[in-house]
Amino acid sequence: MAFVVAEPCIACKYTDCVAVCPVDCFYEGANFLVIHPDECIDCGACEPVCPTKAIFPEDDLPDKWKEYTALNAELSQKWPNINKQKEPLPTAEQYKEKEGKRGMLSMDGFSG
Repeated sequence: MAFVVAEPCIACKYTDCVAVCPVDCFYEGANFLVIHPDECIDCGACEPVCPTKAIFPEDDLPDKWKEYTALNAELSQKWPNINKQKEPLPTAEQYKEKEGKRGMLSMDGFSG
């Protein structure tokens, strides 16, 4: 069982999780992070440090965000790896508490 990044990360992209991950299993899109399910060692270090509470053990992922299991698996194979903490998106504070952000998800990998 891997951990999954869900909707609360969209338009925020805090990288506190990346800083504590011992195996570098995070991948970066333009406005979202994902976890590679085959690289995650289920240590749980990322979950408590996420400012938006966007990271869940796969078995505890809320039903409304079940699609994120497949999205993490798919996008982690397309997006570049991220292994260093960086500044969150400029929109992070504005969208930190917002719900219903799925339509804002950019499927593009980060290039910058």
